[in-house]
Amino acid sequence: FYNHALCATAKLKQAFKDPAIIPALCAVMSGSQNPQIRQSAAVMLRLRVKKHWKKISPNDRESLKAVVLQAFMQETEHSVQYSISQLCAVMVKHETPDRWPALLQLLNESTKSSNPEDRQVGLLLLNKVMDSNPEPFKPHYCQLLQLFGTVLQDHENPTALYYCILTLTAITAYTGTDEMMRSIIPSLIVALKHLIKADQNQASEAMEVFNELMESEVSIIVPHVTDIVRFFLEVGSDTTLSDSLRVKALSCIAFLIKLKSKTVIKQKLLNPILQAVFPVLIAAPPPGEQDPEDEEDDTGDGTDNENTKHCAAQIIDTMALHMAPEKLFQQLMPLTQACLVSENPYQRKGAIMCLAVLAEGCADHIRTKMLSSLLQTVCQSLSDSSQVVRSAGLFALGQFSEHLQPEVSKYCAELMPLLLGYLSSLNEAKVGHVTKAFYALENFMENLGADIEPYLPTLMETMLSALNNTDNLKIKELAVSAIGAIANAAKELLVPYFSPVIESLKGFLTTTTEEMRSLQTQSLDTLSVLARTIGKDVFSPLAAECVQLGLNLTDTIDDPDLRRCTYVTQCFRFLSTHLAGLNTNAYIDEKEDACDALGEIAFTLLKLLEVVLPCFVETVRTEPERLVVMGVLESMNGVIKSCEGEVFRNPSRLKEISYVIRDVLKKKMACQDGGGDEAEDEDQQAEYDAMLQEFAGEGIPLVASAVPADSFAPFLNDLLPLIMGKTKSTGTVAERSFSLGTIGEILQALVTAPGGQGLAGRLSNRLLPVLVAGVRDSDPEVRNNSVFGLGCLAQAAGPIVLTDYPMMLSVFSNLLVKESDARVIDNLCGALCRMILSNVEAVPLEQVVPALAARLPLKEDMEENKTVFSCLALLYTHSPSLNTAVLLMKQFAQNHCAEFQAAVRPLPAEQQAKLSAVVTAS
Repeated sequence: FYNHALCATAKLKQAFKDPAIIPALCAVMSGSQNPQIRQSAAVMLRLRVKKHWKKISPNDRESLKAVVLQAFMQETEHSVQYSISQLCAVMVKHETPDRWPALLQLLNESTKSSNPEDRQVGLLLLNKVMDSNPEPFKPHYCQLLQLFGTVLQDHENPTALYYCILTLTAITAYTGTDEMMRSIIPSLIVALKHLIKADQNQASEAMEVFNELMESEVSIIVPHVTDIVRFFLEVGSDTTLSDSLRVKALSCIAFLIKLKSKTVIKQKLLNPILQAVFPVLIAAPPPGEQDPEDEEDDTGDGTDNENTKHCAAQIIDTMALHMAPEKLFQQLMPLTQACLVSENPYQRKGAIMCLAVLAEGCADHIRTKMLSSLLQTVCQSLSDSSQVVRSAGLFALGQFSEHLQPEVSKYCAELMPLLLGYLSSLNEAKVGHVTKAFYALENFMENLGADIEPYLPTLMETMLSALNNTDNLKIKELAVSAIGAIANAAKELLVPYFSPVIESLKGFLTTTTEEMRSLQTQSLDTLSVLARTIGKDVFSPLAAECVQLGLNLTDTIDDPDLRRCTYVTQCFRFLSTHLAGLNTNAYIDEKEDACDALGEIAFTLLKLLEVVLPCFVETVRTEPERLVVMGVLESMNGVIKSCEGEVFRNPSRLKEISYVIRDVLKKKMACQDGGGDEAEDEDQQAEYDAMLQEFAGEGIPLVASAVPADSFAPFLNDLLPLIMGKTKSTGTVAERSFSLGTIGEILQALVTAPGGQGLAGRLSNRLLPVLVAGVRDSDPEVRNNSVFGLGCLAQAAGPIVLTDYPMMLSVFSNLLVKESDARVIDNLCGALCRMILSNVEAVPLEQVVPALAARLPLKEDMEENKTVFSCLALLYTHSPSLNTAVLLMKQFAQNHCAEFQAAVRPLPAEQQAKLSAVVTAS
């Protein structure tokens, strides 16, 4: 039995259904002489517990808990200890610590043991169970922080330090601004220095604690910012350390600058950071090696941050995004200018890379004060004697083209000949270098519009030559992508070149060899661009054939990226381009996956929807890849948003789409079957499952806005409990935010849907308590979505919820007093305006209007301006006895004096005097 249980996968799956498997595996885990078999038993127990805990009887659960702890205490092999600790972690997800006192006792005794090895093992177990489910341990946090403070002093036990810091990372988000947590920081830095000496890989992983601290409770580290930054710089600059460790340290600096740039400036850390980071940026690679971005397989987009040089560039990029350009350029330009004239090509390259990463964050400063001089510098680098400098120049030109529009396009006459000449002289063997040239060309061309016309003959000759005369598939892929960029600019000007381009793309899409995948994906993307830009008269005759080419690929090639691109890029964009009717000569029968010639039939959009929508629904149900299903759901949502009621012209379509959304929310699809390789990352699986449900949930308000409310009501009644179930406090922040946001969007859709007011009114008793509870949530995004939902409920249900106005206003009033999040405040303003718009007589304007005006203008959520302006217009024309207009003017003049004066200044003197008298009157 043991041999079958441990070795035969098929029989093991069958054995898992037998309750006797648990005691059998426990016996193996505790009694086998072979550590590998003991470890295998622990792993299999974890699989059984993870998937079938509820099927285990209470007595067997208690017995299992005792056996697992006993086996852990007796075990001497680290690999087995590790697997048993993972088993305990899965059990803790089901059994909270207070229901497993023996576990707490073991943790307490082992972590405080005088034996260093016992402390290591205890901290290993503590790390696994805490990482699995940290929140239930909250009552013990104070005691744990005291323990961590002691362990961090144990510099001779690096393994204990490692597990201690990992556990600290797991609970950081739950500790708040605990003073004890703040006091640990100096000890944490010293402990990490000792861990670096012992094991750099463990130290790199442990440094994640700083990212967690900065992301969840940045105020804890503010008093220690100088010490932390100097530690990061010390590690990031040390060339004797591993790249992964240095990358981690440098990435932490970038993250800190993003969150606390003012603190960095205030504590005079800008110059020390640049002085340490700039040498990393301009460093030459070891003899005989190249920087990753100069190697042949580099993509040329500058997005790789897995090496120290890119991290140094990322720090400067982050500074540009979050610091005043004047201060940054004052410190940075002397370093850059010195390197530009250096004889060392890597110093020249580093200087050009520095200019490139400044383009986005300092765009306004560069555009208005130094574009000409910096462009000249970049253009000069394109003729540098060193290819690494020329490559950096191409990347910089691409960055300038992307971020410094429209001013950079004015240099078209100078730059386009330079780029075209560069392309004509490139050595195809240097694919990485060619990639950068295409990157620069694409970004520059895409914004030219009709100005591209003089260069079209040369451009298209170059691209068609690459498609027809080059064997290198990467070059072909780059050319196909560039044609898409040219099409975005040229539009109908590309018609003379359409025929040879489309023939090449069709040829790429009919090949089934593995090496063609990336080129095929890019071809589909460019095909969709042509569909949008070339004009429907030119593209329409090929529309059905192109759709069928894409669908054929999904039938014959098992490639998730290709399927996703087919559905998202081709089908969605194609449908979005044609709401106006389409002529084609083929009808696609989705049941037989064939294209039958039925003569010249004029389809309507309706017929095309009849083909594609069943394909979407079937794919969502049967496709095993989560990412592909996400793409299809996104496409389906896009079609519903674009085509609205046309989607549901077929009476059965509302039921099909509603049910497929329901079944995704119930996790009934093929991609949600809970199977798959156990080696897959569980957190990633959970993240994908959550994203799937969000894509499905986004479809509900789209359907609600596209059909009469009474038609959708039965389906909405089935869907709402699945959404509302995620609003509970036991759910994650992401679940609560998603569900409450979806409820708000459904109510917003019912505002304009035929019969929407009646349906919203019938739902109000169910939704009102949920939304009010959400307003009191600890997370600002959840509060924000709840406030939005309450406002939409008032607007959608109208007079049906008038009796709830006093309670809603009280909730908003209490929130206004203590709310600090700008987005929540903006939505509070929007919600109050919706209530006024719905029934102005039911709102006490004397109290509400001053509170509203004091918080205008909106700071972040500008989409609410439409609601606010509509409300202000209503108030202005409302009964003069309320004197609302005067009240508004006084509030604006008092709270926004400069803006008010600027608005009044253009008025005639007589009107200015009247306004002045009004706003100053008591």
